[in-house]
Amino acid sequence: MPDLLLHSLEHALLDGLKMLPFLFLAYLILEYTEHRASDRFTHLLSHSGPLGVPLGATLGLIPQCGFSVAAANLYCGRIITPGTLIAIFAATSDEALPILLSVSGSGAKILWLLVFKTFFAIAAGYLFDLLFYRRKCPADHCHHDDERNDAYGHLCSSCGCEHDGGIFKPAIRHTLQIFLFLLTVTFLLNIAMELLGQERIAKILLSDSVLQPFATALVGLIPNCAVSVFLTKLYLIGSVSFGGVVAGLFTGAGVGLAVLFRLDRSLKDNLKLVGYIYLAGAVSGILSELLAGIFSFGV
Repeated sequence: MPDLLLHSLEHALLDGLKMLPFLFLAYLILEYTEHRASDRFTHLLSHSGPLGVPLGATLGLIPQCGFSVAAANLYCGRIITPGTLIAIFAATSDEALPILLSVSGSGAKILWLLVFKTFFAIAAGYLFDLLFYRRKCPADHCHHDDERNDAYGHLCSSCGCEHDGGIFKPAIRHTLQIFLFLLTVTFLLNIAMELLGQERIAKILLSDSVLQPFATALVGLIPNCAVSVFLTKLYLIGSVSFGGVVAGLFTGAGVGLAVLFRLDRSLKDNLKLVGYIYLAGAVSGILSELLAGIFSFGV
């Protein structure tokens, strides 16, 4: 047991340290936008229009879970729409692409995985904004006070960093807070994965069942960058279908969801986002499996 704890802590520290510079950069940019950028610049960022969703999906394809963390911060900072956030989360693949690239003859798998994830990420993002997104007030007329409890409130609300007179101190403060939070979450999740074992989890994922995307989409919601590695390995050995891996990677946004719940005080909005991402991921997985079977994509 001591070895397990030490091993889990070591991996948690390594994962956290890799993300630390990216976290600081994301907070630095956000603090600059909050405190130094002009109101017009903030207004333009928060009104990127229909291009925000496809641009977000494209950025999400880069194998780096730090983008989902940055997206959660920009969403909570009221700079991007929830549809753009969903597109980034859905397109994020973390370490799935490097793993597939290391396997010979996986070109078709990579191509179609990217195609399906991008298409469904954009579709899901646009659909959410169309059906559910209603800005309560224009960005340049919203009041920035402690009573704002919606998804578009400022990151610095109630923390007092607006009085620091600069951007570096609040950026460092927020970075350290999130780093410690992620370290704790990752440590606990690593222990859970070690205790259950890969074979037992594969059975839980409903292997050889048409309902597998619902199971893998649920696993993908676990806020850990290691989940994409786990699902990709199961896909390569045949325990998870193409539709299953699409669903799991669709909902697998690394630690982005954990950061979202940590920063955004609106639990109702967060749960709505998670529920939508889960359902959209499962449906995307089922459709991907059907299309792959009909057209024989070689996946």
